[in-house]
Order: sequence, then structure tokens, then C-alpha cells
Amino acid sequence: MRGAGELLLYVDFDGVLHHENVLWHLQRGPYLSAPERYALFQHSELLAQQLAPYPDVRVVLSTSWVIRYGMTHTAERLPLSLQARVIGATFHSRHMREDDFRYLHRGQQVHEDVLRRRPRDWLALDDDAEGWPAAHAAQFVQTHMYEGLNDPAVLMEFKEKLERMCK
Repeated sequence: MRGAGELLLYVDFDGVLHHENVLWHLQRGPYLSAPERYALFQHSELLAQQLAPYPDVRVVLSTSWVIRYGMTHTAERLPLSLQARVIGATFHSRHMREDDFRYLHRGQQVHEDVLRRRPRDWLALDDDAEGWPAAHAAQFVQTHMYEGLNDPAVLMEFKEKLERMCK
């Protein structure tokens, strides 16, 4: 499985790269139900900038978007520099049932993926702290549900943990 022995970043979308309140419409596709100052993927370039000094960090998508759109089409929504880093997702339609996967908290989904991939080290960005094992607190950065990665305290914590992981 890709990611063995590598540095991985698990990335959720909603509440990380944009406001958490994303809705889906059959014709419109995904859209935000949030004040106008918010836009889909508005913090994706910020994430790309933070990762730029660390070319060895690979991305695993830990978002429900993968269930709806598939891994490839979900990754295509990211800037090219982030797309190039994506090596997979926590959801694998060939290896797991969607209902079983949805039943797990995000922290459990990531934990199981870490056990499968066996990275050298990893971090996770997610706005939902439920279900994250206490043993993984050093690898988890909880983002702000509206401001995502752009929240100053979150960004500082992410920078510190990313630098520490990449040393």
C-alpha cells in the first residue's frame, strides 16, 4: 500500500479547507451554506504553501467527499501542487463497505488507515475531534469548523507539528 515508511498528512475538507457546512445538490453539486465570505476550498492554497518546504509529505484524503465522488475526482478539486501529493484515501470501495466505514468516527478511520499503510510518521487535519484516540493527540490538529486551517492558532499548531514531523 502506498505510504509505507513515508510522511503522511490526512486531510479532511469540510471545516479544514473551507467552512464545514457543505451541502450537495443533484444539479449544483457541492455548495456552502455559509456567509458570502466563505468559498469552497478557500484554504487549499494555504495548505499548499505550508507543505511547499516539505516535498516528501504525501496526502491521504480523509473526507466523505471520496465516498460521493471517488478518490480521483475528489483529488481533482485541489490545486495541482496538492493533487501531486495525494496517494490515496481512508475509504477504499474495493476493500470496505460504505456503511461500515461511515459508522466509524474520523479518528478511527484514520487510525485504521495508519495501521494499513504503516507510515514513518503522520499528521491529521480535521475539525471533528470525536473518536480520535488519546494516543494520537500529537498527530492530530483540530481545525476551526468555520475558519478551517486559516484560524491563526490552528495554523501555528499545524506549522509546529508539521516541522516536528519532518525533522
